Amino acid sequence: MAINFYEWSISQPTAFWAEQAQLIEWQQAPQQILDFSHPPFTRWFVGGTTNLCHNAVDRWLPTQAQQPALIYVSTETGQEQTYSFADLYAEVNRWAALLLQHGVEQGDRVLLYMPMIPQAAFAMLACARIGAIHSVVFGGFAAISLASRIDDAQPKLIISADAGSRAGKVVAYAPMLNEALQHAQHQPQAVLWVNRGLAELPLKPGRDVDAQAALALLRHAQVPVVWLESNQPSYILYTSGTTGKPKGVQRDVGGYAVALAASMRYIFDGRAGETFFSTSDIGWVVGHSYIIYGPLLAGMATIMYEGLPINPDPGIWWRLVEKYQVTGMFSAPTAIRVLKKQDEHWLKQAKLSSLRALFLAGEPLDEPTAHWIRDALGVPIVDNYWQTETGWPILTIPRALPNDIPKPTRLGSPGFPVYGFNVQLLDERTGEPVTRNQKGVLAIQPPLPPGCLSTVWGDDARFVKTYFSSVPGKHVYSTFDWGIQDDEGYTFILGRTDDVINVAGHRLGTREIEESLSSHPSVAEVAVIGVQNELKGEVACAFVILRTALPESIAAQALEVELKKVVEKQLGAVARPERIYFVTALPKTRSGKLLRRSLKALCEGRDPGDLTTIEDPTALAQIQRALGQA
Repeated sequence: MAINFYEWSISQPTAFWAEQAQLIEWQQAPQQILDFSHPPFTRWFVGGTTNLCHNAVDRWLPTQAQQPALIYVSTETGQEQTYSFADLYAEVNRWAALLLQHGVEQGDRVLLYMPMIPQAAFAMLACARIGAIHSVVFGGFAAISLASRIDDAQPKLIISADAGSRAGKVVAYAPMLNEALQHAQHQPQAVLWVNRGLAELPLKPGRDVDAQAALALLRHAQVPVVWLESNQPSYILYTSGTTGKPKGVQRDVGGYAVALAASMRYIFDGRAGETFFSTSDIGWVVGHSYIIYGPLLAGMATIMYEGLPINPDPGIWWRLVEKYQVTGMFSAPTAIRVLKKQDEHWLKQAKLSSLRALFLAGEPLDEPTAHWIRDALGVPIVDNYWQTETGWPILTIPRALPNDIPKPTRLGSPGFPVYGFNVQLLDERTGEPVTRNQKGVLAIQPPLPPGCLSTVWGDDARFVKTYFSSVPGKHVYSTFDWGIQDDEGYTFILGRTDDVINVAGHRLGTREIEESLSSHPSVAEVAVIGVQNELKGEVACAFVILRTALPESIAAQALEVELKKVVEKQLGAVARPERIYFVTALPKTRSGKLLRRSLKALCEGRDPGDLTTIEDPTALAQIQRALGQA
């Protein structure tokens, strides 16, 4: 081939994706690979019919029916169970039959409000099997947030469980779902309940169904696959942190299947018969793409984990890697920072020879954490950058491109644009490309590659206005992230364009200040936000987690002054934080997303909004105490 893999995908997208389409099975071959006749809307593999469930489950029965497909581990309840592809096929068919019994048809929505249990995976795949559109809402979302998603998706059916468990604390789902349905205008025809025996579960007559009892009567059910045109919707996933009317990312069927199959092969070096371990949650996009669909599309076993990375001890994840011979692991920098604080002997006790790479995403990977985990594991640490909207990585260093030796990773950078993504860094004022080492808005020239969002559910106008109208003079997809490329083309993410602080007319990225503070040897983690100031417009405030407790001999005020001097020296006096607060936890979701808007609201004395998705509730109390609000 005269041009490399990436250039082929950009210069000849039709030929490129026609070849990748062969990675999945089609009931009818696509008639047209790409339809971009109504930009920015993109249709891939037009006229082709396929099915996600078929490609994830049925396809593998002739060759590896008895090999592991889903490995469920809950350190919360002490359960551990392996389902072969044959077992998974049987469970998914039972769930598909149950959905059909309750009148669910192709195109109907089914909302899942579930903990990390196998039944959630079975139900998602069952929806895909019959052409229903699933919408998974992160378990534990507050009632008002859940109600808004119910009203937007208008599900015919809701599937839930009595409770989830986190750090040994039972979180009852029934009260939250029942309250949500009191607020919601739309009412489902039925609610299917999985009873784990963790919390009381009174069933409402005429609406609620005991899922286990119903499934017991469908033990030998066989439900044929519904073949779907490639551009039919597969699922809706609401972006976390949405304010006002929820923004539902709508994904297609064929494009998503091809994109994930290709990513498992080229980016993650996944091979049929091996095991993949993603530590995310099904409520987030990583859980959809790389717990449920991606690994199974590749014929791999996937580990579905319920629990903390340090419970029952900080060695649990590494023992799972050893026990199940995990070849690829996907986690978040937040989780690795948690493990970094533990004694390293927990990691050293496990035999990790099967592991070929650790992939990280969800937030920028700081250099100290990257150094530590790379040295501890002795395998490549591969950062990758993407969004709920794109469904798979935009920037990374693929591990297994054809006829290619992976470029070396560069700490602090996720790498280079991935095949299919025509990435540009643009000046926010002019829309023109910036030069190397100049900061710009990271944008993607359409057509978006397969696997990206088709539109915003029920709101095409919002899709266009939100994503394709913010860069002046350009009809491009904006990620709303700042980026910069070094002289060798490595891209660095500098933070959200809405995380820019305007201090006395100077525009500063919060990420730049965070990196400066993180360079101090005492700092383990830091979050910087802009706070309104009458004199300067905005000032920077930082919340810092220290590597070790502050010695009594060193006053907090003295360390604060020292850290301010670090920023002043590296970035200038204008970037120096107005205040630095020392805490031991930051308010984040389980996926590792820092709740910056909530932090900003607290600092400005405003209502922080819905905080039910905070992973560690004590973090909020710490922030309030630091600010003198508690």
